[in-house]
Amino acid sequence: MSDPTAPEDVVRAAFAAYSAQDRPAMERLLAEEFVFTSPQDDHIDRAAFLDVCFPTADRFRSQELLDVVPCDGGRAFVRYEYELLTGERHRNVEVMTVRDGRLVETQVYFGGRFPQE
Repeated sequence: MSDPTAPEDVVRAAFAAYSAQDRPAMERLLAEEFVFTSPQDDHIDRAAFLDVCFPTADRFRSQELLDVVPCDGGRAFVRYEYELLTGERHRNVEVMTVRDGRLVETQVYFGGRFPQE
């Protein structure tokens, strides 16, 4: 039986909330002190993430989690691929930190395009 507060389960729930654009579910998963960092966003807070980053799922045709690996310190390493509506396919990596069943930090590392197989 899975533990809904385990980092890997929280990460999977967050990706599901994002894909479904279920903002109430995402809000429940984000700690008040949540911080998001990517090559485009430098340590933005929870409110900025929800306003700027969260509503972008409409750009995606699909998104698939390839690896969700628990790490020390309440972190999970996530590798995923997605296809944009334009047909471009990409892979990214994220390191997500969970405390008390809620996300406190996400660090995104963008990957490049990869060819259709």
